[in-house]
Amino acid sequence: MFGKQYFLFLCAALWAFTASAQVPQSSQQLLIALTDDWGATTGELRAFSRGEKGWISEFSPIPVNLGRTGLAWGIGLHPQSVIGEGAPQKREGDGKAPAGIFLLGDAFGYPETLRTGLDYQPMSSSHYCIDVPTSALYNQTVDAAVVGEEKVKGSSEGMRRDIHYGDQQYKKGVFVAHNPANVPGAGSCIFVHLWKGPGSPTAGCTAMAESQMDSVLAWLKSEDLPVYVALPKAQYLALQRQWGLPPL
Repeated sequence: MFGKQYFLFLCAALWAFTASAQVPQSSQQLLIALTDDWGATTGELRAFSRGEKGWISEFSPIPVNLGRTGLAWGIGLHPQSVIGEGAPQKREGDGKAPAGIFLLGDAFGYPETLRTGLDYQPMSSSHYCIDVPTSALYNQTVDAAVVGEEKVKGSSEGMRRDIHYGDQQYKKGVFVAHNPANVPGAGSCIFVHLWKGPGSPTAGCTAMAESQMDSVLAWLKSEDLPVYVALPKAQYLALQRQWGLPPL
């Protein structure tokens, strides 16, 4: 699900977040999804690259769809101490997209090749992301031809949605490192992918139009160690300075 650079970045990022809560200095690219509030199902995606004087805006804001029940705090690079008492927290099947700071992993999709600076994994009809909390492979993308058909039984996340479910949503996408320790029930299979259409919410991912996904994929580079942030606007403004985020 993630290239070799991910593991080096993870070690550096975990150290950085032990010392202070901010986007790691090693990350040179940042995607930010902003919503009006915790219950919003749509928002805007903004892209930034790190320059000598700070974050530089890339592209115009991109309309995106998010979880059908809004956002909830996920498990990522952000410290759990920022989650206030009573704040929503991501759970399996809740229809919420995870909020917080997350690593971005490899690109994936249906074609054999894809124009992107990320490492790319083409999906086949036997690839599944396991969303069954009791599975030892929970929150992992696997090939049934390798692990066996028995190991993917019960999963509703066939990665070739065109074959299994008749849609193009996973034709092009990026893995998001939510719940990297694969904690059972804490939420699984979070991606950035294509949308069904404007305003059509997801099961917990971030989705956009294909033309804009093409631009994002072409811009992202694995060597720049990109990071993804998703927050309601009020929480973003409250955490902006602490997390080293760009001004809106």
